[in-house]
Amino acid sequence: LFAIVWDPKTSKLYGYNGSGRSPKSLTLAEFQRRGLKDIPPTGPLPVSVPGAVDGWFALHERFGRKPMAQNLAPAIRYAREGHPVAETIAYYWDRSVPRLSQYPGFKEQFTIDGHAPRKGELWKNPNLANTLQQIADGGRDAFYKGDIARTIGAYFKANGGYLSYEDLAS
Repeated sequence: LFAIVWDPKTSKLYGYNGSGRSPKSLTLAEFQRRGLKDIPPTGPLPVSVPGAVDGWFALHERFGRKPMAQNLAPAIRYAREGHPVAETIAYYWDRSVPRLSQYPGFKEQFTIDGHAPRKGELWKNPNLANTLQQIADGGRDAFYKGDIARTIGAYFKANGGYLSYEDLAS
């Protein structure tokens, strides 16, 4: 998450960098041990600690007016009830499916019967809706220290990644 926010109260411009840090166990030595010269563009290796949720709350604490649950409500509704997929999104989504389908859970989570959603097709993501609802109800700790973090950590452990529950919780 990167944000530039103008604060009319102070007439100041603020920048926010919420990009996540590398997992603690992904050291330069480990990277070299794997014989990698470049960071792969996909898969479990290049995933950093997600910084977006923390960024939402940091920005909300400083600039927010409405309760966070109210801010997240439209996204939760769209994820649960669905929204039509735009043409450009459908095009790039379709191009990504063959490359990303090798990763466990991708097809189940991000396709409709094994294909990318087509232009105008209704896309629902109930797991995202549930995740956002947990964040709305429990704040940043619901993401970084609760069941969501445990699920993320377990996925990466099972699939050769480095991101762990401890990385999320610290």
